[in-house]
Amino acid sequence: MSEINYGPLQQLIGTWKGDKGTDIAPEPNGEENNPYFETITFEAIGDVSNAEAQTLAVLHYTQIVQRSESGDVFHHQSGYWSWDSITGVVTHSFTIPRGVGVVACGKVLDDESLPDATVMQVSAEDTGFDGGIAQTSFMQKKANTTAFSQILTIQGDSLKYQQTMMLDIYSKTFEHTDSNTLVRQP
Repeated sequence: MSEINYGPLQQLIGTWKGDKGTDIAPEPNGEENNPYFETITFEAIGDVSNAEAQTLAVLHYTQIVQRSESGDVFHHQSGYWSWDSITGVVTHSFTIPRGVGVVACGKVLDDESLPDATVMQVSAEDTGFDGGIAQTSFMQKKANTTAFSQILTIQGDSLKYQQTMMLDIYSKTFEHTDSNTLVRQP
C-alpha cells in the first residue's frame, strides 16, 4: 500500500481556530458586519478514483462559525478539498444548509512575496464549466449565488482566507465577504 500524496493539502490537516473573522453580509437596507470566531477541522480521508482515469487526494472538513458577541452559531459548513497531482488542480466542494452547493476549482499560486507560504485560489460561477453552483429554487429566486472565489494562504501554523460570494439579493448584487486568520491547534 502506497502513501497518499496530499500535495498542498497536506498542510491543512488538523484543527484550526481563529477569532478575528469579519463577515460582511447583505441586509435589505445595506449591509451588516458580523465579527466572528471559528473552528475548521480538516481530516485526511484517502484518495478516490474517478472513472479509472483520475485519482484525487481528499480532505474532509467541517467549519463552525460563531458570532463574537453571543457565541451563537450562525454558519455551519461541511465539504471536501481535493488535489489532482497530475493536473495540479485543487477543488473545494461544499454545501451550506441554506440549500447551496459549490464546486470551486483552481490552482496553487506562486507568490514571490511569500516564498515559504502555500497559496491556493479557487473559484466557481453558476454557469461555470469547471466547477459550478447548485441551489434550491427558493435560493435562486431570493438570494441567488452567482459566483464564489476564495484564496487560502498557509504559512507555517497560520491559515488566512478571504472569500467572496456574489449574491443577487434584495433587488441588488452584493459581495458577501468573509475573512479570517486561524492558528493550527496543537
